[in-house]
Amino acid sequence: MRTSRTPSTPRHSRVLIIGSGPAGYTAAIYASRSALNPMLIEGPQPGGQLTITTDVENWPGDASVRGPELMARMSDHARHVGADVISDYIVEVDLSKRPFEASGDMGDRYTADSLIIATGANARWLGLESETRYRGQGVSACATCDGYFFRNRVCAVVGGGNTAVEDALHLANFASEVYLIHRRDTLRADKTNQARLFANPKIKTIWSAEVAEVLADGGKVTGVRLNHLVTGEQSTLVVDGLFVAIGHDPATDLFKEQLAMDQEGYILVTPGSTATSVLGVFAAGDVQDKHFRQAVVSAGMGCMAALEAEHYLIAEDAAAALVEEVRQDGVASSPVAVQIGA
Repeated sequence: MRTSRTPSTPRHSRVLIIGSGPAGYTAAIYASRSALNPMLIEGPQPGGQLTITTDVENWPGDASVRGPELMARMSDHARHVGADVISDYIVEVDLSKRPFEASGDMGDRYTADSLIIATGANARWLGLESETRYRGQGVSACATCDGYFFRNRVCAVVGGGNTAVEDALHLANFASEVYLIHRRDTLRADKTNQARLFANPKIKTIWSAEVAEVLADGGKVTGVRLNHLVTGEQSTLVVDGLFVAIGHDPATDLFKEQLAMDQEGYILVTPGSTATSVLGVFAAGDVQDKHFRQAVVSAGMGCMAALEAEHYLIAEDAAAALVEEVRQDGVASSPVAVQIGA
């Protein structure tokens, strides 16, 4: 167990990156190549959700790569180009100060002229021991990531919102049959998605039921045991895979009441940008993306965030130089146009 210690002298960087999934590592690579000497704080799960993913078959350039291996390569790349990758977990952030301040769980403190948030989002799970045991062996929270593995097989999706319906429709492109299991007798998904779901002959809906246990044989999922909430009966549904689609929780507690967020806690950014409501703070990956949640998209956002942080710092440096010139000489020697955050 980690114990607290006397707060240390802050370590300063031009760019501080919080989070170490595809968005964080990519931001570190690009910031390093821009000579910004970034610090990256890995967080409680270095590598993010891909470290609990088995085979990744949609990463460009790799026909198949294991999630932990891909994250290890990204981490090595970030270090190779000069990023300071730190094993720590940020427990407090103050965005009201310049430079920004962050505190680690052992008392280490960090300051930075710009901040990139790449803390990601966590899938909600059913909370079953068997569900945890068979993650990556037939249990998944990402149909887009893993649906391809279930060609001509039978799958089940748990949930009743748009994500669950969209996952079921996506899986129907590969699977021979898809069951949508929902606790209620109506769906929360929008009417257009519902119409598509009910029109698809591959998809069958099981109403007023919950998954009580994931069944497996030899480490491979063979079915689920269902509790039927109206009758109280139990039954077994034979499936090859279970996809849990009951939502995600963005890891944004650190930034609440400091950054603009939507009702679900996702960080709001300027359209077409990673810029948040606080100048100099950028958000990349699943922490602001509730729609795609793909590693390649997160990596792209990490690149954007690093480049936008660089542009912000260039503008800040130019403004500071102009102020200093005026302070020393009383007037600038030449007109300088500075657009902060450009």
